[in-house]
Amino acid sequence: MNLCVENRPGIISELTAIYRDLARELDRMHFSSPVFHVYNPLDYARFGFEEYLQYCKVNVPFVLLGMNPGPWGMVQTGVPFGDAQMVRDWLQIKSEPDKPEKEHPARPVHGLNCPRREVSGRRLWGWAKEDYKTREKFFRRFFVSNYCPLAFLEESGRNRTPDKLKPAEKKQLFALCDEALKKSLTIIQPAIVLGVGKFAESRIQKACAEMNFKIGGIAHPSPASPLANKGWFALARKKIREYEQNL
Repeated sequence: MNLCVENRPGIISELTAIYRDLARELDRMHFSSPVFHVYNPLDYARFGFEEYLQYCKVNVPFVLLGMNPGPWGMVQTGVPFGDAQMVRDWLQIKSEPDKPEKEHPARPVHGLNCPRREVSGRRLWGWAKEDYKTREKFFRRFFVSNYCPLAFLEESGRNRTPDKLKPAEKKQLFALCDEALKKSLTIIQPAIVLGVGKFAESRIQKACAEMNFKIGGIAHPSPASPLANKGWFALARKKIREYEQNL
């Protein structure tokens, strides 16, 4: 496996094209009750997401793949695990989102000035900052993405994860996301792809089993996880060290 990390010309435009195509395909989908609102940050927060893509390099050792946007994370900023404070102050993303076409009153998009912290994003990017100090050092080792770019909200405003969608909707959604994932990883050529949480790990295994990288998983930093609440930084460090031994 070639681990000579590089800024290959054209990678950003190629990834941008993949995600713009995915956004258009997803916009054609329809979701039924109990899904009430669907947010697609690849549309209304496109410029923040594409600004974030500038960090992606070819042949990084690790890609970390989450499930889908959280209402206080990527929904707000367009950046995976996109806690607004970390995106603004550490990742130095400047692009503000527009508003989604149909906004839930209980889940407004505030953008980079969102007053509510996104715990998973605060933990993931906080670990990156603490362990790697600079963005440049972190992104020479990692790229962080999401499997599905859509956020699903019930009428109450409750978040509904992709695995809870109706079977026909999941089938269509997963087919589109699988294809985009394979295309993006073909470009990035990582050594190891780690699902952040069991859902993401399972989707990597199903979509990418025959691709030329190793597949694994890492605990999700969600506050819903008792394990993560005991100290997610230590969990992440331990797992990364284990996987690094196999590079």
